[in-house]
Amino acid sequence: MNVLDTALSRPPLSVELADRIRAMIIAGELADDEKVPEKALTERFGVSRTPLREALKILSAEGFVRLVPNRGARVCRVTVDEVEEAFPVLAALEALAGELAVQRIAEDEIADVAAKNAAMRTAFEAANMPLYFELNQAIHGAILAAAGNPTLTQYHQMLSQRVRRARYLANMTPDRWRQAMDEHDEILAALAARDGTRLAAVLEQHLKNKMETVKRALSE
Repeated sequence: MNVLDTALSRPPLSVELADRIRAMIIAGELADDEKVPEKALTERFGVSRTPLREALKILSAEGFVRLVPNRGARVCRVTVDEVEEAFPVLAALEALAGELAVQRIAEDEIADVAAKNAAMRTAFEAANMPLYFELNQAIHGAILAAAGNPTLTQYHQMLSQRVRRARYLANMTPDRWRQAMDEHDEILAALAARDGTRLAAVLEQHLKNKMETVKRALSE
């Protein structure tokens, strides 16, 4: 690979900035309705306002910020209506991913999911929510990857990014957390059995239960 090829393989600066600002929003570093501090971000990332504003256009198209004429950008508030709109679609996509994954997934990939599930239960028992959440996302990502459908992956990633911040905001009760862990055991069992119908049903219900948790958190 020559130098020119290397340069072309790097994503545009605006895309990199969008990724970093999106992560700030998801983690709550930029709060709902907060004005995006353009000057502070240009200084923080060592960039000019031009790529930053291009990044904000990307995030506006994704629904993370809203652009206000002559007033910059503000972080969009996650609403119950939005959650009720997005989660059923996400649940349907995950169900489809499960049906496709059981037809394609290799035994070593199932073993990897099983290892992640065991590590997630250890994190659950230690009340380590950040690690639990990370492993949770890795398991869902592995099933999505095993489905082998780029279109499905594209739409799933777009929606899951949008609701990920809401998941951070939703503190699960001990009972709901235990239920979610048990649901993941069911997901693993259906995957190992290569039972696509069962896996689709469990994944869809799992996402619906998450939706109710998030709705309660937003309503409080």
